[in-house]
Amino acid sequence: MRTGYFYSLVFALLTSASIAAVAAPVAKPETGNAPLALEVAPQAQPAKVDLNQADAPTLQRELAGIGEAKAKAIVAYRETNGPFASVDELLEVKGIGKAILDRNREKLQVN
Repeated sequence: MRTGYFYSLVFALLTSASIAAVAAPVAKPETGNAPLALEVAPQAQPAKVDLNQADAPTLQRELAGIGEAKAKAIVAYRETNGPFASVDELLEVKGIGKAILDRNREKLQVN
């Protein structure tokens, strides 16, 4: 008999807590403070990286898949062979493959 009474009390407590949560007043949204339309600024095109002038830290920071060793290899290639004639010449650098070049093609330029 005691367990039945205990379960009845627990049920009554949970039911009243549930009703209180459902019957709680809804918070009114703030009006007048929220803008009706958000102004979205056009995304600025990131500056392109010049293969013939960028240093190793810049190459490493701006290009995807280029770590410290590959950035230094690009600079060393440029110092040994002269300036890059085209972005595609980057494939001649050891460790730079077609996938890395394709991933970064929009970020690169040669001046």
